[in-house]
Amino acid sequence: MGAEKHSICCLDGDGISAELITSCVAVLDALSPHFSKPIDLSHHHVGFASLEQHGTTITETVIADAMESDGVILGPVSHADYPPIEQGGLNPSGVLRKALSLYANIRHALCYDGLHHYTRSPFDMVIMRENLEGFYADRNMVVGSGEFMPTEGVALAIRKITTEASSNIARAAFEQARKRPMKKVTAVHKANVMRVSDGLFLDAVRNIAKEFTDIDYDEMLVDSAAAMLVRAPQDFDVIVTTNMFGDILSDLASELAGSLGLAGSLNKGTTTSMAQAQHGSAPDIAGRDLANPVSILLSVAMLLDDLGETTAAKHMDRELSTMLASPASRTADLGGQLSCSGFTEHLIQRLKANP
Repeated sequence: MGAEKHSICCLDGDGISAELITSCVAVLDALSPHFSKPIDLSHHHVGFASLEQHGTTITETVIADAMESDGVILGPVSHADYPPIEQGGLNPSGVLRKALSLYANIRHALCYDGLHHYTRSPFDMVIMRENLEGFYADRNMVVGSGEFMPTEGVALAIRKITTEASSNIARAAFEQARKRPMKKVTAVHKANVMRVSDGLFLDAVRNIAKEFTDIDYDEMLVDSAAAMLVRAPQDFDVIVTTNMFGDILSDLASELAGSLGLAGSLNKGTTTSMAQAQHGSAPDIAGRDLANPVSILLSVAMLLDDLGETTAAKHMDRELSTMLASPASRTADLGGQLSCSGFTEHLIQRLKANP
């Protein structure tokens, strides 16, 4: 990681990934006058292209380059369609989250002016999801899987919750809340049933909360939180929760705000962070210039902010919001007429015209 440049590793995955990464690279180039220091981009393929060429969906060379970079942009991958792990079918997202110690998954759900949302009131919330343990079988064991079948017809899963990981995501959530007007954190849990594991999570969050007396803090059962997301999402500001709960609730919040295609996502680590769209690889529209690049562009804006390039990040956010407010500057899936490349070019023109 160089002090004179930001190094960003771009990873081209499956389906619409090539179109989205192309969009990101073009927008970063247009934003370059606003950077405090230049960005040095590297480029690799992961997913099926890597599997065909190297026998694995992500190589050690790619992992090493990502580890040496200040940031990563990961295009969507079709990991559900990969062969078994022993045949090279690794999930690049999970591999990188572990290899780079990306402990926080930050997902922003926001209702945009002019676009339909599925709640009575518009809202703006952030869901902070613990990213390295929980019920995720590939993330809670050093060797082996957290899922196993000791006898036919019996499947078991291990859920790992630690004070360290819970404290890390809690601190990140309270720091996030300090940047926002409402300044509120809600810990979402199921400690009434999972008294030991979620109880440990809550204890860790409560201890961190004592350090942030300027932040309002409350707690809510995950089932109640899901109901309240539908009824009164505007009451939430920053939600902090464990891995699987956060995965589910963040998708719910993003869809309530309009679409997964409108939601940015950042996997944050101590030294490296990774931008990643919330949606999938959409192989049915791959290569047709129909993809909506908003989610990955918003994720790149989050990465830029994390790298200290806040001016450029806010510039991109403003112009994207302005474009989304008008059907004339939206992609077809949002009621507009623009292609992926057309949307990108329109955004670039706005970034240059409105410095």
